[in-house]
Amino acid sequence: MAALSQTQKATYDAIVIGAGIQGSFTAYHLAQRHRDTLLLEQFPLPHSRGSSHGQSRIIRSIYPQECYSRMMPDSFRLWQQLEAEAGTSLYRRTGLVVLGPAGDPELEGCRRSLGDNQVLDAAALARHFPGFRLHAGEVALLDSTAGVLFADRALKAVQEVFRRHGGTLRDGEKVLRIEPGAMVTVTTTAGAYRAPRLIITAGAWTGALLEPLGLRLPLQPLRIDVCYWKEKQPGSTGMGTVRPCFLTLGLSQAPHGIYGLPALEYPGMVKLCHHHGSPTDPEKRDQTPSGASRPDIALLSSFISSYLPGLETQPAVMETCLYTNTPDEDFILDRHPKFSNIIIGAGFSGHGFKLAPVVGKLLCELSLGEEPSYSMAPFTITRFPGVFRAAL
Repeated sequence: MAALSQTQKATYDAIVIGAGIQGSFTAYHLAQRHRDTLLLEQFPLPHSRGSSHGQSRIIRSIYPQECYSRMMPDSFRLWQQLEAEAGTSLYRRTGLVVLGPAGDPELEGCRRSLGDNQVLDAAALARHFPGFRLHAGEVALLDSTAGVLFADRALKAVQEVFRRHGGTLRDGEKVLRIEPGAMVTVTTTAGAYRAPRLIITAGAWTGALLEPLGLRLPLQPLRIDVCYWKEKQPGSTGMGTVRPCFLTLGLSQAPHGIYGLPALEYPGMVKLCHHHGSPTDPEKRDQTPSGASRPDIALLSSFISSYLPGLETQPAVMETCLYTNTPDEDFILDRHPKFSNIIIGAGFSGHGFKLAPVVGKLLCELSLGEEPSYSMAPFTITRFPGVFRAAL
């Protein structure tokens, strides 16, 4: 980007750092509230360096944790609002199957939110979705509201509507320094900007931005293998068309869970991933050591052999993505403990995309000093002791 000129605006009502899906929705809500908002992104857009790229994400109503299931109706409504504003489709309804051992606590939490009429035994699952194989002692839950979000299209749409509401998006500007105060100063590679409120939604780079502000959050970036699998006989599983998505809970061979969905990126394939990965430096996530083992691939191959026998057992395409996990895999949505006009949204732990419209609304509300629409108790910084130190 060009260097900041003498005539370019440098003072805003709000600054958001990080133009992934969470930061973009935060900026969108601020602009809708008539706040003059600057959205900063360190990489030229579009890019695949963070956690928001790719063509597809699962959206679902079903959640083991009540705090998220309460938010999902609002999230669906806000996604539909964005579709209307952008004049484009962002969602395909496919249904979602949740597989796991009967009586598993997380699975039971999901069942309570759906009702008993959505529980499928092996015979019912085979009728609905013949590609799946269920084993003794296991059940499947059906979330008929679920489907696939068109992720790249959604990110572009929310940024376009943000700009239409008067927002400013500047990409290719890396943040070099944040100076707290009644007016926060953000210095980038192109210049300096000031605002009375700052929201940091920088994904795997959040920790590095916060450490000079005396905050060391327990954020762990993970490198995730995103794998695409072919059907042995095209069309045989029903997985290569519009349905279904699936995820696992409580399976001993996949303690972090496995999820899958029809691959929009590679039609006819299935996108199937382990919900976990290897610790990584976000600046080096594409540098895989030569000869490094890929234990997630072996885990997924074993799962496919057992549960989805119509798929090939080796991936046809492998890509990578970043998660930024907290120890409890719940989000961080909170004010800085010392600088209350600096708001943090981080640690989305691989399940934040579907909730981004609500997350953006909550971060907007926090930054404006309003009562949040939902309880913030599960998302506070204080649940992690000893993270605040004197600023350097």
